[in-house]
Amino acid sequence: MAWNWQRPDWPNFTWNRDRLAAAEQQFLVGGGVLVGTVKHLGSEERDQLTIEVMSTEAVTTSEIEGEVLDRASVQSSIRKQLGLATDNRRVRPAEQGIAQMMVDLYRLFAAPLSDETLFAWHRMVVSGRRDLKDVGRYRTSDEPMQVVSGAIHSPKVHFEAPPSSQVKSEMARFIAWFGRTGPGGEEPLPALTRAGLAHLYFESIHPFEDGNGRIGRAIAEKSLAQSSGQPTLTALAATVLTRRKSYYDALEAANKQNEITGWLAWFAGVAIEAQRGTTALVEFLIDKAKLLDRLRGQLNDRQEKALLRMFREGPEGFKGGLSAGNYSRITGASPATATRDLVDLVAKGALVRVGERRHARYHLGVPLHAVRHVTLNERGELEES
Repeated sequence: MAWNWQRPDWPNFTWNRDRLAAAEQQFLVGGGVLVGTVKHLGSEERDQLTIEVMSTEAVTTSEIEGEVLDRASVQSSIRKQLGLATDNRRVRPAEQGIAQMMVDLYRLFAAPLSDETLFAWHRMVVSGRRDLKDVGRYRTSDEPMQVVSGAIHSPKVHFEAPPSSQVKSEMARFIAWFGRTGPGGEEPLPALTRAGLAHLYFESIHPFEDGNGRIGRAIAEKSLAQSSGQPTLTALAATVLTRRKSYYDALEAANKQNEITGWLAWFAGVAIEAQRGTTALVEFLIDKAKLLDRLRGQLNDRQEKALLRMFREGPEGFKGGLSAGNYSRITGASPATATRDLVDLVAKGALVRVGERRHARYHLGVPLHAVRHVTLNERGELEES
């Protein structure tokens, strides 16, 4: 089997631009809606949005690779690096490293991509690792770089990257391509096309001993930010995580040829869904601020603690709804006190009750903003499910 980089047309990728036209337009429109919505946030809510999206990306981009991080530690590290108030908790190298990369990506999105940037990101994403030979540099091993699954005695090879002897020249060509296809470059590409292609191109080279997936998704985020002219708060990795199997399937299919319409269509659907997810989060934060402002001075400490805990669950709400038992565990209230507090919160419009007696569940009294699954069909039309 010949991989994409072994074919004579590498890396001259081709795709059907017409099929992507509607998605590109929708992403531009969605970007304008997001920017306009963010303007309605106060400074505190903007900080919360930034921390929420960045920490979610950090945690989910790692989870895609099977690494589970402590979200609170990631948030604490991000807040500290942005000069915001923090709880000064002790943060492990893994959480600190991925947080550093997210902050670097946020602050320096407009800077050109370079070997030095990628080496710095690599040191961040593998921070604390002692099992790697090549840290902060491209891989040097003579062993084939393969993506495999299955039993050790009978592995399935999903992809094999170029040998390490070719990585330096391949990366020089990739970085040059990234520069000339961005805004102001000689061959600018539309936002979704460039970001999706950049991710696939980088993953096809697989230049590092480990961490390629996380860095590749960061490159896609950087590309989207450069196209919009501002730091991206698109929850790309979080959306990819919900489609992890199809993500790997789409990458594997694209690694076998250089006609990549299918991959770009898949990526476009994910990116638009991610953008809508961020817009939903902004709307949710606006609703939260309005509700808490209306209730200022009317809640006791227990009620405020429970509401804030529910808001932390995000736009899709507290899974299954809040029960009286949950309320007691969150606040330490007795069953009788929990019942009184919850009745009062419903009367004030802070919560909505569904069900009766022991089956009663409580939901926030603000609109939920669930985002539907977005795909791009063969005709280039956006479909939601």
